Amino acid sequence: MEQPRSVSGESLSPRSPSSPPFLSVSVTDPVKLGNGVQAYISYRVITKTNFTEYQWPEKFVIRRYSDFVWLHDRLFEKYKGIFIPPLPEKSAVEKFRFSAEFIEMRRQGLNSFVNRIASHHELQQSEDLRTFLQSDEETMERLRSYETGIFIKKPADLMQIFKDVQLKVSDVILRKEKPVEESNREYEKLKHYIFELEAHLAEAQKHAYRLVKRHRDLGQSLSDFGKVAKLLGACEGYTLGKVFSELGTKSETLSIRLQKEARQLLMNFEEPLKDFVRAVQSIKATIGERANTFRQQCELAETMKLKEINLGKLVLKLSDRVGEAEIEYNESKAESEEATRRFETIVQRMSDEIVQFQEQKTLDMGIAFHEFAKGQSRLANSIADAWRSLLPKLEACSFTQ
Repeated sequence: MEQPRSVSGESLSPRSPSSPPFLSVSVTDPVKLGNGVQAYISYRVITKTNFTEYQWPEKFVIRRYSDFVWLHDRLFEKYKGIFIPPLPEKSAVEKFRFSAEFIEMRRQGLNSFVNRIASHHELQQSEDLRTFLQSDEETMERLRSYETGIFIKKPADLMQIFKDVQLKVSDVILRKEKPVEESNREYEKLKHYIFELEAHLAEAQKHAYRLVKRHRDLGQSLSDFGKVAKLLGACEGYTLGKVFSELGTKSETLSIRLQKEARQLLMNFEEPLKDFVRAVQSIKATIGERANTFRQQCELAETMKLKEINLGKLVLKLSDRVGEAEIEYNESKAESEEATRRFETIVQRMSDEIVQFQEQKTLDMGIAFHEFAKGQSRLANSIADAWRSLLPKLEACSFTQ
């Protein structure tokens, strides 16, 4: 009987002061709740840690997919320049079916997502991560609703956003706005590499999907053929009928083997490739943030320069507005310097992150392709052995007079 999933729990086991720092997270026990469009999957998220910032050394909470989205979005806003791990994609079609395969793939994806965060030297210190891992469900629901609420901003703020959009559109139409792009050879190489990598990974994932489908289709065909072969065997005499029956049984056995290998191929090859694609898209989002921050830096630097020129003119004219202009210039200078610091932080973080990404990609892709080759070799041997075992009996039937 399924236990209620609405209460968080914790273990009050003592922390060992001699243990090295660790933060371990497991996403387990997916359970479907609700029906129809209101249906969703809840997960038990178990945390074990000796970080002193955490209230409990062991704790479990119940989370749903939208809670993971909340954590992702919060980290993306706060840690500019860091490649935030991607979430497994949200499929509107699968939501209505919630097949066992889909649920398990999503559980694995969410487990990978939160553990990548927990193992990142900066992200693991995030207050939002602690909230996600230790707050009760009511708190998470309140935080999630606040973040996604349509009336977070005041009406006046929404009107200002609308006016800003109008002004930008007008500037583009009147050709007043000149695009500002970062001119950096290493940065251009990075962008080219990421865009090329995304295209190649997407193509590889597409073919992996076809391989999975081919295994499943062949498995289904062998199953159907096996049933027919058994029916043929039932119509024949003892010798030929027995061979046909064995042929049918062998076909059905191979069908099961192919379906199993198709699932392994999906989990260990196609899904990792899809995850790589999502990781590259996360990097592209960070590149977009870098571009926006660079443009803001340039705009603020230009504004500061204009205010500096205006201040100089007023000083020469001995204007009584010098004090006001000086305050405006100092404020503008502070904003410009802050924007420069934000941009430099993003650049430094991205430089460190891309090295880690490439190292991890080499390791993960090596594992994925090794599992693929090993699985295909195992399947080919299994199929060859199965058909080879039937050859003597089929040959005997062929030469029976």
